[in-house]
Amino acid sequence: MRAAPTILHLDMDAFFAAAEQAAKPSLRGKPVVVGGLGPRGVVATASYEARRFGVHSAMPMGQARRLAPNAAYLVPRFAFYRSISEQVMELLGRLSPLVEPLSLDEAFVDLEAGGIADDSASARAAGERLRGDILATTGLTGSVGLAGSKMIAKIASEEAKPDGLVLIEPGTERELLGPRSVRILPGVGPATGEHLRRAGMTTVSDLAEAGEDELVRLLGRAHGASLYRMARGYDDRPVVAERDAKSVSVEDTFDVDLHDRVRIRSEVERLAERCVGRLRTSGHSGRTIVLKVRRYDFSTLTRSETLRGPTDDPGVVREAAGRLLDAVDTTGGVRLLGVGVTGLADYTQEDLFAQAEAESSAGGAAGAAVAPAEASGAASGAPEPDAPVTVERHWAPGHDVRHAVYGAGWVQGSGVGRVTVRFEEPWSEPGRVRTFAVDDPELVPGEALPLVRDGDGDG
Repeated sequence: MRAAPTILHLDMDAFFAAAEQAAKPSLRGKPVVVGGLGPRGVVATASYEARRFGVHSAMPMGQARRLAPNAAYLVPRFAFYRSISEQVMELLGRLSPLVEPLSLDEAFVDLEAGGIADDSASARAAGERLRGDILATTGLTGSVGLAGSKMIAKIASEEAKPDGLVLIEPGTERELLGPRSVRILPGVGPATGEHLRRAGMTTVSDLAEAGEDELVRLLGRAHGASLYRMARGYDDRPVVAERDAKSVSVEDTFDVDLHDRVRIRSEVERLAERCVGRLRTSGHSGRTIVLKVRRYDFSTLTRSETLRGPTDDPGVVREAAGRLLDAVDTTGGVRLLGVGVTGLADYTQEDLFAQAEAESSAGGAAGAAVAPAEASGAASGAPEPDAPVTVERHWAPGHDVRHAVYGAGWVQGSGVGRVTVRFEEPWSEPGRVRTFAVDDPELVPGEALPLVRDGDGDG
């Protein structure tokens, strides 16, 4: 615990949805929901306008549509959000060498380690300056909490939402926490909260009054002792600079269970390519390839294969994932597939590339498994060859496009061979809507535009 509120917690406001509203002038001030749009999709982020209807993150998308039928429903653009996050994290890095990112839109900062704050006044000034810099750089708002510990700083940033700053003076923690629900403490989820409720403890003051021995009896030595300290306002966890990633993975949940083995293998190969893309972006390679399969009955299987050394070669990862798939029974149907790489390193063992080529030319397991399936699909006259074209011309709601005549825009919706596009830019007035054939050669996927143009100054 610190004598000055020099631990800062930043939480960007409704980050994904706010980024979409900033990018799309026609959506500003309107309910926006970002997430998976299929029958099994869930809400990733809802704008504050959508939250007024009861929509919140992790809610099934079907329920969100019933609550807010007139909201804009968009597919996430993670590369776009990541680019904004990098700008925000760079600003945090200017404050201190100790920045602990928790997600794309949330982080702790140790202001004392950066030498820019040693009391309440200097900490508040740093927090306000950060909020202004974020707005000027990204066009978005963030809420800041300042306190003498990580736990209280995070509570403060939640109270500051949206677009505010709350500073909680050290020494007032117990008074602040006492009447709050036990769920406000780190590590108290629904199950632990219900366990405590059955024991007659619903507020933080209940925990403090129960005593450490009782909490240890209920929750075990480590959890009980930690919870007792936090209930009394103590949290001495340090801000830890970003740790190296332990794994990189991607996964997809399918609207309809997959049964066709060729389609399943194609999806695994596509996921392997995406996984390697993330791996290379992070500057890593990895030794262990992991395949995740969730079947029709919700049973989840994982299979892994460890290579001789780390790699970031898509062919190696793709073939390893294919071999792992061969060991999984998918006849009942597959609802989710994932590919990951663990055992990360900062270098690549080049001879693995030659190893993969040798195995392929020798007719290794992966090649033998793929070739007959592809041959049988072609011989049967099945429509698989047309599938990639359909995927390529699928226009996801919210994604960027560019038209040869009308310029930059974004997809409002598509269906029955047509796609509707609104043409506008972050700094323009709300734009006009036009409709095209999905295969219009003049309409192509576009790049995300910056939310703040160079020279805009104050955003």
